[in-house]
Amino acid sequence: MPTDTPTILATSGGYRQHPRLQVAFNDLVHHAVALSGAAGRRPRVCHLGTAGGDQRWWGDAMTEAGRQAGFDLTNLTLFPMPNVEDLEAHLMGQDVVWVNGGSVANLLAVWRVHGLDEIFRRLWQAGVVLAGVSAGSICWFTGGTTDSFGPELQPVTNGLGLLPYGNGVHYDNEERRRPLVHRLVADGTLPDTWCTEDGVGLVFRGTEMVEAVTEQDGKRAYLVTRDGDRAHEEPVPTRRL
Repeated sequence: MPTDTPTILATSGGYRQHPRLQVAFNDLVHHAVALSGAAGRRPRVCHLGTAGGDQRWWGDAMTEAGRQAGFDLTNLTLFPMPNVEDLEAHLMGQDVVWVNGGSVANLLAVWRVHGLDEIFRRLWQAGVVLAGVSAGSICWFTGGTTDSFGPELQPVTNGLGLLPYGNGVHYDNEERRRPLVHRLVADGTLPDTWCTEDGVGLVFRGTEMVEAVTEQDGKRAYLVTRDGDRAHEEPVPTRRL
């Protein structure tokens, strides 16, 4: 059940602890489902763990989290080969695509080998909600900051570009993120950049950011823009889910 408008939920969160499971879905994942408008049946959610190398144990954990949440959840894997015959047909049948974190650089390279860069554009235009955390957030933008290349954070600038901005994740949890985002925006490496503290998500309808939401009290989003040769940071209010 696609939405009427291309929709992306870009986050630095979505998971919580559970007494019996490895992980459970927090408010941000449920909000992605709500944005899809799925009703009257189990929401169809497809998880992609490409950025973590399609680890089977994590796929199993996501399957259990989906069961507990009442979702019809599938895991789309690309290693050692795609586990479905028609990637686009499978993804077009979903309400939400949720992309997990890990190496955004590796994720983008593998996706392009399989033509997912173009498939995701068509999914977005068709109204399937695209969402994810960390690498699964940065991928929808032109780029952001990443540790994909080593312990020192570096820019990545070859994102899918569905959203014509940069993206800064874990903005309050990893102290090197904020100054690097500021430097990259100031020198023009990244365009205007939307940033999320842990637990925060940004809702985009088309390419317009329409709402910042949070699953943790007191957390914020930010917009970093270029002002001459400096970066300007503006806090963005969030709504508690």
